[in-house]
Amino acid sequence: MTSPQQPQPQPQPETGAPQTGAQPMPPSPELSTPFEQGGPPSPVPAPGPMPPAAPPAPAQEPGTMMLQAQPQPAPAKEPGTMMLQAQPPAGGHPEPKPLAAHGPGKEGGTMMLTASAPPQAPQQHPQPHPQQPPLQPQQPQAPLPQQHPQPFGANWQAAAPGYVSPIPVRPTHLGHALAAEWTKIRSVRSTVWTLGVMTVLVLGIGVLVATSVGSMDSVGTTSPLFFGLFGMLLGVLCVLPLGVLVTSSEYGTGMIRTTLAACPARGRVLAAKAIVFFGLTFVVTTVVTGLVALADNAMIGGISKAEIGAADWLRSTVGIGLYVSFLGLLALAVGSLIRHSAGAITLMIGVVLLPFVLSMFMFAQSLEGLRNFLMGYSIPNQLTVMYGNKFPFVDGGPSGWQPLWIVMGLAALALGGAYAALRQRDV
Repeated sequence: MTSPQQPQPQPQPETGAPQTGAQPMPPSPELSTPFEQGGPPSPVPAPGPMPPAAPPAPAQEPGTMMLQAQPQPAPAKEPGTMMLQAQPPAGGHPEPKPLAAHGPGKEGGTMMLTASAPPQAPQQHPQPHPQQPPLQPQQPQAPLPQQHPQPFGANWQAAAPGYVSPIPVRPTHLGHALAAEWTKIRSVRSTVWTLGVMTVLVLGIGVLVATSVGSMDSVGTTSPLFFGLFGMLLGVLCVLPLGVLVTSSEYGTGMIRTTLAACPARGRVLAAKAIVFFGLTFVVTTVVTGLVALADNAMIGGISKAEIGAADWLRSTVGIGLYVSFLGLLALAVGSLIRHSAGAITLMIGVVLLPFVLSMFMFAQSLEGLRNFLMGYSIPNQLTVMYGNKFPFVDGGPSGWQPLWIVMGLAALALGGAYAALRQRDV
């Protein structure tokens, strides 16, 4: 707030024309402070609310001077400019008198100081923000129950509520793996070629041997079923490559990745391969050996003095089928361990032929025990035992059904190693 100042009256010319002088004053709130002539100054009243507008001044008495603050109409001026305007009386200039502490229209010589507040722009009040609720401490959420992945093909529902898959699905089991392996083994050419060549060799060589022996007068006590051995010695060499290719061919082509992706249970995959291969080999081998046994007995039975019983028939047909099938399982396990077709086939041929060939070159007396062991437990001699005979120059070795138990034990050990390697190693 600016204190009012007392302007000194200036002598006016006698022309009677009022002269107006504008003196800019600093802006101050609206306040009127009149001083009465000859009296003490009145106390300044407390500032109050601004009046909406100054009332019009009444007619002035002669010799009255008015000081009035008017807002500057020009836009270039600052608002709140105070204007000092003197109105001389018409009859001359009276003596200067002190200011009177009353408003206009009173005694002559009264001066009035009026301060007008500058026009204020309408104040814009900020819009109140919507009251936000106080932050609540987050409550710990209970952990969601762990969702265990369902096996491939299990019943499931999509995330959308009410959706059910239109595809009929069932939980997978060993039967699905068996169907897949059966589809693969019967659709590849190696199965047809290997088993076809084995059938031709066993049947052809068996019939040729029986024909040549049948022209003789007598074969002594030799069983007519024994002559099926010559064709089976070559037929085994056809089963071994098929057992190796059942697993090693998938590693060579990368098909094993698809197989294990469709059936992640690796033990189930290996079991399905072993069951399908064993069943197929056993059926084909048993049928072929049975046909050869019938042909040999018909062609050589008349010149043989041996008595053939049910055990001999069973061992020469079903026993040979089991022995060759388990030997093929041994090749399958070796192929799964090595994962290389040529290397596994070479190794299995060495297992079949190498002990027998090495024993034939051991002429030293000190190696006689080792020679008898290798000769007696070689694959050709074990096949001979299954046909009811053995090599005449072999001392010791298995007899009866013992060759079948031996090859079963070897196949079980090899399959256990193949299963452990399949679980530990990546594809």
